[in-house]
Amino acid sequence: MQTGEDIKQVIIIRMDIEMSKGKTVAQGCHASLMSYFVAERADKAIAKEWLEEGEKKIVLKVSDEEALEKLYKAFQFKKVPCALVSDAGLTQLPPGTKTALGVGPWRSSEIDQFTKGFKLL
Repeated sequence: MQTGEDIKQVIIIRMDIEMSKGKTVAQGCHASLMSYFVAERADKAIAKEWLEEGEKKIVLKVSDEEALEKLYKAFQFKKVPCALVSDAGLTQLPPGTKTALGVGPWRSSEIDQFTKGFKLL
């Protein structure tokens, strides 16, 4: 069942902490999977359509933890499926460091309300 709307997932990565490229990619992957599972519970049809249409993803950067948490709270308030990644602290970062935010897959129009001003990573 096609919704007729553009569906995407957005991954937002903090840029104020030092992470290797591999660590950055791993945190983005955590955000993607975690938010996918939240989105699938919220609306199976949207999640299925996203999978069938090639899993469109956009990766953006955010300046700091405060900005990341503000986005997280805004998406939660609007009931847009999302997941905030807190690092386990086993390698490069202290435990609990918030590194990334996954949003969707969800309707692009609802995601873009909060992300249109952010730059691509």
